[in-house]
Parts: sequence; C-alpha cells; structure tokens
Amino acid sequence: MTQKFLTEWQDLTKDIIHTSQQIFDKVSQGSQNSDRKSDGSLITETDLALQNAISRCLLKHFPHIPVLGEEMTETEQQAVLATGSCWLLDPLDGTSNFSHGIPVYAVSCALLQQGEVVAGMVYDPNRKECFHAIRGLGAWLNEQVLKRQANEHSGQLKHAMAIIDTKRLETSLAQAIGQQHPYHSQRSFGSVALDWCWLANGRIQTYLHGKQKLWDFAAGALIAEEAGCIAQTLTGESILASPLNLTARSAVGACPSLSKAWPEWIQQHR
Repeated sequence: MTQKFLTEWQDLTKDIIHTSQQIFDKVSQGSQNSDRKSDGSLITETDLALQNAISRCLLKHFPHIPVLGEEMTETEQQAVLATGSCWLLDPLDGTSNFSHGIPVYAVSCALLQQGEVVAGMVYDPNRKECFHAIRGLGAWLNEQVLKRQANEHSGQLKHAMAIIDTKRLETSLAQAIGQQHPYHSQRSFGSVALDWCWLANGRIQTYLHGKQKLWDFAAGALIAEEAGCIAQTLTGESILASPLNLTARSAVGACPSLSKAWPEWIQQHR
C-alpha cells in the first residue's frame, strides 16, 4: 500500500463515520416502515439513504473504483464484481435489529483489488466504535491496535464465549451444537460484521455461521484475520479465498489459542 492510499483511506474512514452518524442521528431505530426484499430480508429507508450517501463518499475519495452495494440488483452486482476491483458495501448490516429497535448494527465497507480484499472498516454507530484493517499492516479499534495473543486465553473450548447462528447450519452440526456444545456460553446478535469484529477484539473466542454474503463478511473477516484470528469456511479454506463471488459462504472463526481445537470439534460433529 502506498502512503497516498493510506492517507486517503484514513480520510475516507473519517468521512464515512461522519456521514453515517449524521443519518443515524436523524432517524429513530424501530420507528421506520420496512419492506421485504426478494430473499425475505428487510430493507428500510435508512438502508437506502446510507447506501447513497456512503457511495458518494467512496466515489469522492476514489472516483475510479466502482461500488457494489447490498441494495443493488444482482445483475448490477455481478457487473461491478466482474471488474475485479470495487468497494463491497453493506450500508446497514443488521437491518432487522435496526427496524426492531435493537441497537446492534453497523456500516461495513471493504476494498476488493484484483480479487483480494485489501482494506476494510466496520462502524458501530451506537458505541462509536470503528474497526478497520489494512491487509498486511494490521487491525485497529479506533486508534487501538487489535492483536490477539495465543496465551491470552486458556486454550480450552469449555472456557470460550461463542457467537453461533444455528438456523443456517447443516442439521447434524446444529443438533450437536444444541445437545453437546463444547464452549461455556453462546450468543447470536444479528450483525455478521460486528460478529467478526468482536472476535477480533476478544469479546468472543469462537464463531460459527452457516451462510454469509460477500458484503456481510468481507470487512469483518479481514479485520479478524489481521488481528490474528482464523476466518475460514466449514471446508477449512480462508473465507476470503479467491475467487470471491456472490455465492454465500459458511464461516468459522476462532482466537489464536483455539484455532485448531474449534475447527476440529466442528469437523468431528458434521
């Protein structure tokens, strides 16, 4: 990464934070009308307002890089993705939470260059937390460096806090999770981008999700990887492995001390 890019990236993250926070401050979560998209997920006026406003920010700072937004049509998304270099934007990750007044949602944005995710940011407007990462240079929460250490946890699954989404898992694995889970306790918050960031920050130690879209995981998974965590699929490959496309991927994450034990347990119970 050039110094010019790094400087522009810093300016961009500040611009996205300011722009998105202004929109969130003007609306009341849980009070907006919502519609259903073709896949059954919710969309609100705020989703569209954020996508339009953040897209303008991206094009202002990087005018030659197109934007792939969650709220575009699949045909439009395919066309942008085919360029090999684009922004992957989820303007409101956790729309269901937002539309029901649950304060767990975020803005997620990642940069894809030559098919590889090289930068990403996730902004949580409720906690004023900006997680961000540059491939090969590290990850941060606001100005704090995120770097998970192998000795920061006992290394035993029975002591782990997990985020698990069981509804999209294969039946055998979901049943094993329900009947004989190996960790201390589990949660499910409804924002994939924040799930990955909370793994990166040490709020959880293990993660499992059956189905995530590219714009859901791109920024958060990079942040987790750069913080020293594993971010892979159920088959064991990096969730960010090329070629990246619009097909949803499964997600397995763990802190360094559980990077072998957690995937092994999963494979034994599939």
